[in-house]
Formats: sequence, C-alpha cells, structure tokens
Amino acid sequence: MTDEPMPELSQITEPRGVTTGLRAELIDCWTAVTNSGGAAGFPFPPVRDEDVAPAADRIIGRLHPRGSRLLLARAGGALAGWVVLDRDPHRLVGHWGTVHHLQTRPGLRGRGIGSALMRELRRAARDELGLEQLHLAARGGEGLEGFYGRLGWREVGRWPGALRLAPEDTRDEVLMLLAPL
Repeated sequence: MTDEPMPELSQITEPRGVTTGLRAELIDCWTAVTNSGGAAGFPFPPVRDEDVAPAADRIIGRLHPRGSRLLLARAGGALAGWVVLDRDPHRLVGHWGTVHHLQTRPGLRGRGIGSALMRELRRAARDELGLEQLHLAARGGEGLEGFYGRLGWREVGRWPGALRLAPEDTRDEVLMLLAPL
C-alpha cells in the first residue's frame, strides 16, 4: 500500500444512476481486469468490451435500492474499481447478501482500493440494508482467501475441482462468509 489518498467511494442503487460514460468505464475496467488474469467473472481471456457489455448491462438492470447495489471507487476522477452487493428478496435468506465481481484496475492494484470497496460494502450492507452476513465465492489458487481473510472473512467450504480453467488447471471454488457485520 502506498501513501496515495484513498479513493472516493460512492454507490448506485438504480439503473438510471449509471450514465453512458460510467457504463463504458465499468466495461473497460472489467475487460482490463479479465485480460490481466483477474478472477472477476470471465475465466477465459482475452475478452473484448463486446463480450463484457451484456453482463454489465444485466448487473445495471438489476440495481435496486433494497436489492442490488453497485459500489464504485474513483481515483483522480477516473473509475479505479467496483463491486456488486446483491440481496435476495425472499424472507428465508433476506438477512444475508452476496458479493460479486470485486475488481480494481490493474495499474491501481496494491493501493487499498479493493479493501476500501469491501469495507464500504460491509458498512452499506449492515447500516443501510440491515443485513447480518455476507457470502462470496472466490476462485481458488489466486491468493484471494488471504485478501478476504485480512478483511475479516472466513472460509466456510469449498467446491473441490469446480472450476476448470484449462485441461490441466482445475481449481476449487472457495466459499467465504463475513459475519457478523
């Protein structure tokens, strides 16, 4: 981590909050993260903006104040990273949320942006949505367990060999929990 200022954090809770420019930044960030080897939802790089756009549009279309939020980090006015928080509306599981697609632009990694996004996501989940716990699934073999562990998450299980990235590269899907918030 460097002495650079912390990113400006914000969140969007409705599709109309995503401008055309922000949509392009989200897609560009996701493409860059994927093509640099990041485990952010597209396991088979290279990808193009045209590949990523439909998935980004699905995320944007699901945004809702009580159900799905997009948290953003900006550095120097540009999008530095983002993450999605989803909440299931069913009362059986409505007390927990799921974290998806945490990513930081490759050139900005190591500056605390991902950690800042995750701390803000935790705060929003607890204070704004009243959630009691958060879940996520991470690709094994990437060191992500250590990153999330430093933020208070714990591994609660694995799906052994669930992710086949190549014939000789099969990874576990690591199931993680953050509770209490």
